[in-house]
Amino acid sequence: MKKLHSKIYLAALAFCGMLSSCSKDFLNRPPEDAIVDANFFQTTDQVLAGTAPLYNIVWFAYNDKASHGIGDGRAGILMSGSYQLENIRMQTTDVTPEVYSSWTAFFNVVAQSNMAISNISKYTAASVPDNIRQAAIGEGRFMRGLAYAYLVQNWGPVPIITDNNVLLTDTSITRNTVESVWEFIIRDLRFAANNLPATPLQKGRLTKWAAEGMLAKMYLTRAGVGGSGTRKQADLDSAAWFAKDVISNSGATLMSNYEDLFLMKNNNNPESLFALQWKYDGDWGTQNSVQAFLAYGSEITGFGDGWGGDLGGSLEMLRRYSANDKRRKATFMYPGDHYAYIHQAVDDPNNPGKKIIQELQVPWNYVGTERYNTRAWVKKYVVGRPEDNDGKVTQQHTEINTYMLRLADVYLLYAEALMGNAATTTNAEALKYFNAVRTRAGLDAKTSISADDIFYERRLELAMEGQAWYDVVRLHYYNPTRALTILSQQDRGTYRIVPNAATNATSWTITSDTPATYPVTESNFYLPYPAAELTAAPNLRKPPVPYQF
Repeated sequence: MKKLHSKIYLAALAFCGMLSSCSKDFLNRPPEDAIVDANFFQTTDQVLAGTAPLYNIVWFAYNDKASHGIGDGRAGILMSGSYQLENIRMQTTDVTPEVYSSWTAFFNVVAQSNMAISNISKYTAASVPDNIRQAAIGEGRFMRGLAYAYLVQNWGPVPIITDNNVLLTDTSITRNTVESVWEFIIRDLRFAANNLPATPLQKGRLTKWAAEGMLAKMYLTRAGVGGSGTRKQADLDSAAWFAKDVISNSGATLMSNYEDLFLMKNNNNPESLFALQWKYDGDWGTQNSVQAFLAYGSEITGFGDGWGGDLGGSLEMLRRYSANDKRRKATFMYPGDHYAYIHQAVDDPNNPGKKIIQELQVPWNYVGTERYNTRAWVKKYVVGRPEDNDGKVTQQHTEINTYMLRLADVYLLYAEALMGNAATTTNAEALKYFNAVRTRAGLDAKTSISADDIFYERRLELAMEGQAWYDVVRLHYYNPTRALTILSQQDRGTYRIVPNAATNATSWTITSDTPATYPVTESNFYLPYPAAELTAAPNLRKPPVPYQF
């Protein structure tokens, strides 16, 4: 594993160095050579600077394309004729670009977290308050635990690495068992929950509530590991306890309008428990680049990007939206939709060759007199032009936060944990928080909910947030047949959307054009290990072993 780990370690060092020119809030850091200097960690600000890279640049290679390719494309949220096809069609291979980029991103998070934990533990001056030191270590352990959660859910057994120094000399490191990795994740997040502050030390930083909310998700997922149709009650109980503590005591609240969650001006809003923090004008890798790949055209970005014209919501996904579900318009654009807060450049009818800027009316195609689109273009994380965002947009650069955990997610986790192994529930607490999510979306409350109700409500609530795949993995742990059947039956083929009006449409007719389903079995459920890593690290082929805690 020497070559593998050396690459990971060096890549993390390079990423850290790139952050030196950031100048936004706590993302402002001195050069990396100062960070690793034993004389650096002399003040609270310097200690906190040591964990600043964990909030953006080390996650960039995953957030850039892999998050929506793996987190949404493989889960059946998306369809396309050209982009992310291997992931969307569940034909991901060991050379699919998102496999390598996500693998390296997660191990960069691990390596940078290890570095921060080690340096802060060793070098922090005695004059720095101990709660600051412990909180910074807690940030490192939270991020490391979260990275391993992504790794184990995508690849299964992976090597647990806690000391970067041994990577340069130890060639015996091999994969650890799935059960070991989950125990490692829980231990890291429990440390974080016990040492992070209840209120952020700086806006956008982690709190104990972020750690507890993530613990709720991890316990809920781990409950099914090794299960055969049932989940472990002790883990379900822990998931419910942590979720309820966040709900009752964090002070977090749902945003009243779902669509407002995805406006850049609402970064770090009261619903956000943990989000990656981006900077539109920093060095490459410190920005959120996803608008470039998701927006349907340059006329709504203001630059030469906007390459998402062939990408859209899957037919299976579109059929899940009720006519009055407010989340649809915030997630996918239908022809004739109007967005007052995003503008577009269109031809000026009175001045050939000139453009005018107007509020966005989503365009459509014509065949004869029939108007329709063949894509429900992605809206979520598409924020528009510079003039829509106080100038904070350039080509492939925005600074809208990437949600990693928000309160609505925790509400649904709580409902699922309370339901546990039952097929349905009328539990008042489960219904209360499940329905809070539904009624915010404009839907009627339910008096009884099933496992499928929660599964599909999560898809509607969290679509295009890179979460849907991990809900499928959670199901697969204890009911693999159901998970594989859901994926295999999803229609990811082409369709037509016909609006009822040319502008400000209020209803649409959606019809299947060419249906397409793709078989999913145990052989193509998990991601393959990257080909480059298998070549350099033959230990990845050895049977996994338990981790020695």
